[in-house]
Amino acid sequence: MRRLHVDPVTLDALREFGNIGAGHAATALSTLLSGRVKMSVTDARLCPFSEIVDVVGGGETIVAAVFIRIFGTISGNMFVLMSLPSADRLLERLLPAPRKAQEYTELEQSAIAEVGNILSGAYVAAISDLCGISLNQSIPAVAIDMAAALLDIGLMMSGDEENQAILISTSLVHDGNNIDAYFFLLPDLDGTEVLLDILRGKIRHG
Repeated sequence: MRRLHVDPVTLDALREFGNIGAGHAATALSTLLSGRVKMSVTDARLCPFSEIVDVVGGGETIVAAVFIRIFGTISGNMFVLMSLPSADRLLERLLPAPRKAQEYTELEQSAIAEVGNILSGAYVAAISDLCGISLNQSIPAVAIDMAAALLDIGLMMSGDEENQAILISTSLVHDGNNIDAYFFLLPDLDGTEVLLDILRGKIRHG
């Protein structure tokens, strides 16, 4: 598998990207949730696509996933993944009625999609701010399924099984509730290397 070089400058660039995105996301979610949101980055690194399922607990782990297609100067796929307990805690803050059914209702899935849209938008804005490039995002699609099944779709769409994803792991705290979310950005073809080159240049030159 092709491995991209990860030096201290690259790690600094990824952390900077993650922190800026988390700042944007916390501001937007504070408005949505009507209260202060603290959001911290717990991990920022490159992750081979084949290892993403391990990050979220294994291929058979059921997760809530929001899929967004990004396009512009760089195109690719972005996933926002949450464990079901984290998704449930989020829904408790967003919706007046507690969850009752085992299956997620259309309203609950729409709420998850909206949060995923806000979070992904924050990271798209962070890339645009840091790199000075133009990016847009598609309407979000949400699914509740095994991690392996969901990520296989993203792999097929990326067109490059040897590519590496940019992983940003975050912890969100609102009103005493902790919600963990994972962001995976998988640029098309050689887009990861192109994006990292731009990020490294920005970090080096301030």
